[in-house]
Amino acid sequence: MAAYTTIDDPEAYFQAKTYTGNSSTQSITFDGDTDMQPDLVWTKKRSPAGSSHYATDVVRGVEISLFPDDSGAESDYGSDGMTAFDSDGFSLGSNAGMNGSGTTQVAWCWKESATSGFDIVGYTGNGTDDTDISHTLSAVPGVMFVKKRDADGASESWCVYHHKNTSAPETEYLRLDSTAATDDQADRWSDEVPTSSVFTVGTSDETNRNTSTYINYLWSGKQGFSKFGKYAGNGVTDDGTFIYTGFRPAFVLCKRTDSTSSGAWVLWDNKRNLFNASEKYLVVDTTGAEGSSGTSIDILSNGFKPYDAGACNISGGTFVYMAFAEAPFVNSNGVPCNAR
Repeated sequence: MAAYTTIDDPEAYFQAKTYTGNSSTQSITFDGDTDMQPDLVWTKKRSPAGSSHYATDVVRGVEISLFPDDSGAESDYGSDGMTAFDSDGFSLGSNAGMNGSGTTQVAWCWKESATSGFDIVGYTGNGTDDTDISHTLSAVPGVMFVKKRDADGASESWCVYHHKNTSAPETEYLRLDSTAATDDQADRWSDEVPTSSVFTVGTSDETNRNTSTYINYLWSGKQGFSKFGKYAGNGVTDDGTFIYTGFRPAFVLCKRTDSTSSGAWVLWDNKRNLFNASEKYLVVDTTGAEGSSGTSIDILSNGFKPYDAGACNISGGTFVYMAFAEAPFVNSNGVPCNAR
C-alpha cells in the first residue's frame, strides 16, 4: 500500500484556536478531538490593531515572549503573560496584547516531536564561523526561525532559513519581521546546509554573537502533515496557482522572496476561515489588525490556491510557504478526506 501520510491525526501536533480576551485570567482549551499540550504558542490580536505577535515556548519559559513582527529582545511578563502550557491548551494572565478585554485573538500551537518534525533549540553564541549546533529532528530541517533573545548589542531580526528559498538556500536568508527580499550573506548559515543532526551558524550577530542567547524553531516536512515549498504567482483572480501539499491545510504562511514589493508574510488558518475561500488573513511583519479582502486563498482537500491577485499571487513573483495539516489528503488506511 502507498504511504499516504506519516500522521493520521494532525491535531496531536498542531492546532489553531480563536478566543476573546477578558483582561483577567483565563484558560484556553483547544477545539480538537485530540488533547495536545503545546510547546510553542504563537498568538496575535486580530482586532483592534496595534499589538505585536507573541511567541512563547517551553525552552525559554512560559512567561517569556518574543515578537515575530519585531527585532527587539524577549520580555518576561510574569503572571500577566502566558502562565501555563496546559494538557489541552494554555492559560493566560491579563496582558493586553494576548488577552485584552473584548479583543479577538488567534493562537497557532505546535507540539515538539521528531514524529511531527518540530524541534526547539536554545543556544549561546560564540562568534565563531562554521559553528555546528545539535538538534533532535533526526531529519534535515526544511525551515528554521532563529532569533537573538537578549538585549546585548543591537536588536537583531528573525533570520529564516527555507530549503526552497533559492537553488542554494544555505547562502540566503529571509527576515520574519521584514518585507525584504531574500538576502545573500554567508555569515548567517556559514553557507552550510543543515543536516539530520546539526544546523550551522556563522559570525553574524543575528545568529551567533559571542555570549548572546538564541532560540531556533526548526521544522522538517512530514508527508501528509507539513510541507515547505515554493511556487510562482500568476496574478489571476479566481484562478491562482494551485499548490499541492498532500493534505487539507490548517495553517498557511507565504512570503514573496524576489522583491520587497508585496513582500509581506501573510498567514491564514482554518479557525478564522470556516469555508474554502479563506479571506481573513494576518500579516506577520506588522502589528496590524486582521484583513479580509484582496489577499484570499482557497483551502482545498489536497492543498491551497490563491484566490486574488494580491500579496501572495503577484504575476511572476516567487513565493515560499509553510503549511500544516488539518487532515491528510488520504489517511494511512487509504481513506480520502474532503474539502471544507
